[in-house]
Amino acid sequence: MNGRLIAIGDIHGCHQEFAELLERLSLTKDDSLVLLGDLVNRGPDSCKVIDLARQCRAISLLGNHELRLLNYRRTKEPYSNKETDAETFAKLRPEDWSYLEEMPLTHFVEELNTVFVHGGFLPDEPWQRQPASVVTRIQIIDKDGKPGKRAESPESPLWADLWNGPPFVVYGHTPRPEIYKLKWSVGIDTACVMGGHLTAYILPEKRFVQVKARRRYFP
Repeated sequence: MNGRLIAIGDIHGCHQEFAELLERLSLTKDDSLVLLGDLVNRGPDSCKVIDLARQCRAISLLGNHELRLLNYRRTKEPYSNKETDAETFAKLRPEDWSYLEEMPLTHFVEELNTVFVHGGFLPDEPWQRQPASVVTRIQIIDKDGKPGKRAESPESPLWADLWNGPPFVVYGHTPRPEIYKLKWSVGIDTACVMGGHLTAYILPEKRFVQVKARRRYFP
């Protein structure tokens, strides 16, 4: 690996913060950028985020927001208009849909023994075989050992608290005011769209760079 490997947490349409963070990172041609999914929805401009991601030749992973939009586009079934889905759906251009279709679920870097993913993994199953419905959405493990949302079962353990590696996991999806760093994982969704920060994690030096949200875009 010649350059740096840089992961960025959930951007959610916050294109100005994304541009500011990219400026602070001063990417070189040797650097690799991994965006941890949920590039779209909630924030000011999902299309501008995708444009910036393309310009940086980023590896953009599939998040639950992209998955939901893609599912609706494929099935055309009426969907409960979650948050800002309809607005994003109307604005996405053909090239944006192609971009979303090509998003991988995970990105594994063998020499760092590190895997990048949007949501996380069930701890007791091979991570490579877990489906999009798990790895883009998991936050907690319920009493039956099933993946779930934090809001549905606040007393249940976080999947990351039960993950004992290897590999080391870099993930987003679960917004928190602070970076959530454990021995075998780091959660870097620091709630930019809710007025928090947009966070980058730089490897191999294990350094964080953050920019503050300009405002709160989503309640």
